This record gives sequence, structure tokens and C-alpha cells, in this order.
Amino acid sequence: MQRSMEASTFLVLENFIGGKFVPCQSHIDSYDPSTGQVYCKVPDSGEREVEAAVAAAKEAFPGWAARSPEQRAQVLNKMADLIDTHLEDLALAESKDQGKTLTFARTVDIPRSAYNFRFFASSVLHHTTDCSQMDHMGCLNYTVRCPVGVAGLISPWNLPLYLLTWKIAPAIATGNTVVAKPSEMTSVTAWMMCKLMQQAGIPPGVVNIVFGTGARAGDALVGHPDVPLISFTGSTATAQVITERSAPYCKKLSLELGGKNPAVIFADADLERCIETTVRSSFSNQGEICLCTSRIYVERGVYETFLERFVAAARKWKTGVPLDPGNSNGALISKEHLEKVRGFVALAKSEGATVHCGEGVDTLELPESNVGGYFMGPTVISGVPQDSRVMQEEIFGPVTCVLPFDGEDQAVALANGVRYGLAATVWSRDVAKVHRVAAGLQAGLVWANCWLVRDLKLPFGGTKSSGVGREGGKDSYHFFTEVKTVTVKY
Repeated sequence: MQRSMEASTFLVLENFIGGKFVPCQSHIDSYDPSTGQVYCKVPDSGEREVEAAVAAAKEAFPGWAARSPEQRAQVLNKMADLIDTHLEDLALAESKDQGKTLTFARTVDIPRSAYNFRFFASSVLHHTTDCSQMDHMGCLNYTVRCPVGVAGLISPWNLPLYLLTWKIAPAIATGNTVVAKPSEMTSVTAWMMCKLMQQAGIPPGVVNIVFGTGARAGDALVGHPDVPLISFTGSTATAQVITERSAPYCKKLSLELGGKNPAVIFADADLERCIETTVRSSFSNQGEICLCTSRIYVERGVYETFLERFVAAARKWKTGVPLDPGNSNGALISKEHLEKVRGFVALAKSEGATVHCGEGVDTLELPESNVGGYFMGPTVISGVPQDSRVMQEEIFGPVTCVLPFDGEDQAVALANGVRYGLAATVWSRDVAKVHRVAAGLQAGLVWANCWLVRDLKLPFGGTKSSGVGREGGKDSYHFFTEVKTVTVKY
């Protein structure tokens, strides 16, 4: 039974299969990160639920694939309108479920979720295919693109609805049907969206959402023989399991994984703008964004000045109750994750590093009702060796490390000296230098004198251990379709 938060202690979610809400026999506790208290029960789905969802998606596929792109686009645009209409309810739910500030959910997560549907509704109408003529053979060659079938979509907990819609929108725009598994820690807005899908006119079975853990629901989805495509956003370790599990079926994979993103700041940078942006890039959403800056390399001539001003700016990035509009950060996702992040700070201190602000230095002032929440202030560390785990491993929290460098070559070498290669930022007024350094960085995205400026038409994805494949615009169109070459002799 679906119960409102006002009517009951717990919100109890249900799977959405074949256009209907389906109860589950067992559930997982979901916590409000700002209080540390259970507030939601999430289905603990497994093979049976995934099997039912895949069957519904298979049944719906022929009819949905037969619709024209224009007809599918109308439904996607309706979904976007409905998300906009319910923006405040969705933002409140996202904030409570994930721990992020209401301001961030209201201005970033939910508007972007609506835009994802609008973008792919438009994008799918404008792609072209290839054609070539072989006069000497009397043949005409052309390509067509067809939907793959049932798409398995697995999304993370840090930007729950934002990243789920980033997958659902292109999948159904191109004519596929979907079985999606959101993170079991942040499932509420996905459940709320299911109700909007019914209103938008998405046919039963086109989008199915199964809630549960990766070990049960995720594994069943990845290993299902009738799911030929998997799009996953999450950890590199989980991606390895997905790759191995799906290998017997030769599935199409798009894997958007972790990051250990560097900022390279030269002495000629506009420090005022650089510091303001780098605080935001380091600590936004509690540092729980795969694109956040966790390593800052500063040219030695301005290192001390930058560090002093950056620490002062970080202290102004307030952490506290998510509903307070004066706070820039809310709570981290879970008690376990908070302890993991704190562990990295403790490791840095044990290796002789200096913690300038945040964890262990500044005390957070919280209301009594929130003292059990998973809060941590923006933490700036210097003096960490490049080979330390703190510099090499993804922390995924409000922690960043600042180190000096001498010259372009050393800056590029330090920035590239990790296993990840998702994103990087470069700060310099010298245009030639910006282009040289950007070319040398091993990253899927490089921002120069800015951060998180996204044109959805362009590719998104990482190199090395940060992922396989690209999504966005043409890249999503190619991933969610199969290309076929047709040769006609005339």
C-alpha cells in the first residue's frame, strides 16, 4: 500500500511494472541523511520482480518502437511539463531523500530532470543517417538506426532524478523500452515520477522501475538474457562486476564511473573568479558529484596566496539543515559514507598533511533534531603526497587537496597521475597555454576558466577508470540504437 509521509511514520514504495504499482514482499530501510532516522521503506526486489519488469518491457517494445519520433517526442515533452508542474514537491523529496539542500534540488536537480526529457524529445527529431552511392556497381548504400530493445538502466544516489532521467529520456526517445533500477538509498523521486508517467501517456510497460540493491535487483537486471543494453552510472568497482556479469551476452555497455578531478591553476589566472568557482566545484552537493574537484594544483608563485584565500572562501560555504536557504551544503548520503570520507581526512593527517578547515577543525552548529545527521564541513588539506591514497582514490565528499607545481609539464604530469580521467579544469589568461594543457590532460571533459558548463549536444564520459562510452546528443542516439547498412542494387 502507498502511504503518504503525513499519514504514516514511513513512506512505503512499490515497484512500477507494466504501468501499475506492484507491492513487494520485503523492504529496505531508507534514511533521512539530515537526521539519521529511517523515514522510508524501499522494495528489496530480486529476480522475480526483474523478470516481471523485463517481460512487461518486451511486450511493450514493438508498439512503442513503431511510433514515430514525433509521437514519442510529444510524450517526452509532456513528461517535462509535468516535472515542472511538480517541481516543488519533487525538490522537497529529493532534498529529504539525498541530504542535499532544498535550494540545490530546486535549482539544479529537478529543472535538469525536466530539461533532459525536453532535450531528447527535440534531439531525436534531428539526427541523420549516412548514404553513399557506388556508380560502378550500380548500388546505393544507406544506414538506418533501430532501437535495441529492453534497456537496463542503473542510476546512482548523488543526483537521483537528474541522472535517472538522463538515461530514461534518450532510451525511450529512440524507441526502446526500459527497466530501471535507481539507488536503493534515493528511490523516492523515481517512485513519484512513475505517477507522472501515467499522466504523460507513456504506455504500460514502456518504463518499468524496480527498486532494490545492486546485489539482488541490479545483478538480476545485468544478467538477464533479454536485456541487451546496460547504462550504468556509479563506482568503478561495480562497473567491473557489471562487465563480467554481462560478458556472456555481449551486451552494449555505457559506464559512467568515478573521478578524481584536478584543477590546474596558473599564476596568471583571475584568482577572484577562480577561487569562487573552485570552492563551488570542490564542495557542491557535499562534494557528491562525480565532476567535483578533489585535487587542486597551484603554480608555486601564487600557491600561498591562493591557499589562504581559498580556505577563507571555503569557510563561508555553510553546511547545515538542508531546508535552510542560507546553507550551501546539506548532509552526506549515509553514516557509512560519512565515516569513509572522515577516514581519508584522518589518513591525510597521519601522513603529515595539514587540515586547514572543516573536519576536525571547525565545529558545525546544528539543531538538536539534526545532530544525528551525516554532516561534514568543507575540508581543505595541504601537504598530501601525490602517491597517497588521499590523492589517488575517489573520496566523493567535501574534501579537496591543494598542492604546488612548477611549470606546465609538471602540472600535466601531476593531473594525469591517477587511474581516473573524467574531468579537469584549467585556469589561465593565456589562451595558448589553456589549449596546450587541455590537449595534454587525460580527461573526457576539460573546462577552462569555468566549471560544469554543459551543452547536452556534446559527448559526456571519461577515460581510463572513469568509464567506457559517451552519452549526450548524438552519442546517446548511437548508444541506444543499432545501426544497419542497407545496400540496394539498381
